[in-house]
Amino acid sequence: MTDLHLGLAGVGRIGAMHAANLATTAGVGHLTLTDADPARARSVAAALTARGARVSVAAHAAALLRSGVDGLVVATGTATHPELIRAGVEAGVPVLCEKPVAPDVALSLPVLEHVAERGGVVRIGHQRRHDAGYREAKRAFESGELGWLHAVRAVTCDAAPPPVAFLATSGGLFRDCSVHDFDVLRWITGREVVEVYARGSNNGDPEIGRVGDVDTALAVCTLDDGTLAVVTASRYNGAGHDVRLELQGSRGTVLVGMDGAMAVRSAEPGVPFPAGPPHATFAERFAAAYRAEVAAFVELVEGTGGEDLCRPQDAVAASRVADAAQESLRTGAPVAVRALEVSAV
Repeated sequence: MTDLHLGLAGVGRIGAMHAANLATTAGVGHLTLTDADPARARSVAAALTARGARVSVAAHAAALLRSGVDGLVVATGTATHPELIRAGVEAGVPVLCEKPVAPDVALSLPVLEHVAERGGVVRIGHQRRHDAGYREAKRAFESGELGWLHAVRAVTCDAAPPPVAFLATSGGLFRDCSVHDFDVLRWITGREVVEVYARGSNNGDPEIGRVGDVDTALAVCTLDDGTLAVVTASRYNGAGHDVRLELQGSRGTVLVGMDGAMAVRSAEPGVPFPAGPPHATFAERFAAAYRAEVAAFVELVEGTGGEDLCRPQDAVAASRVADAAQESLRTGAPVAVRALEVSAV
């Protein structure tokens, strides 16, 4: 199949990016959009049509699925993910849904069971799995080049916080930002997180604390083989958008994110690295990864690939670690992470 008709629900910031990427992905011949704001969907469609893409607009998701799409991409608000995943499965088309599966793990489990019972093809958007640096780190570890891991350090820092209204419903810093780190931690090491101990602070806008969130947090994760991993996140990283992963092994160390736009500067005399301006947001940092992710989804729809896309049970397992981190942040005590028990999907 080389002329796919794909549907995209939600054309906010990430959805509009997906739309632009899908419109230029080999194998996609027609793209149908829908959004809770019809004017926004028409605007995005018009811009892509002006560039030569074949794009149409549907009034709602049900109409989109009735239009004969071969696959569905979901980039709507988190609360709508379960119903749209189910709708795509019932329509018999593969689904790529932005993380998470649902607002919390409890609401995610029935979705996983539904997908498994119906034999649905569903993948969750954890774009770091398609980033060249993370993929090389995984290869280096699996090849044995690093030896055994004695420490893992993951960082996700935004240059500035999103609106407080968003933070009031985001579920917390670990669920909103660090869930990506928890996913790649499991994906790269092949191990499960069995315990989390977290701490947080608020030194920025006091309104962030008033809606129940923190602007900076750290979680010490114990893996099931005893390896320790430290995951840090912040809303206030004035140096720029900073996303890194360091794998320290008995034989070698690799660092993801050490490029010319790294949001750091050296304190050593005469060291000019990095040379370029830092990434401003995640969209610039992971632009290539997002393109690779939708290309992998197209291959999945075609039946020619897509094996590296995140399966829903893995996304929920990462969310379970994020839940434990949020609970530890609330209680001040270490929290055990229960294993995820669900049918394969």
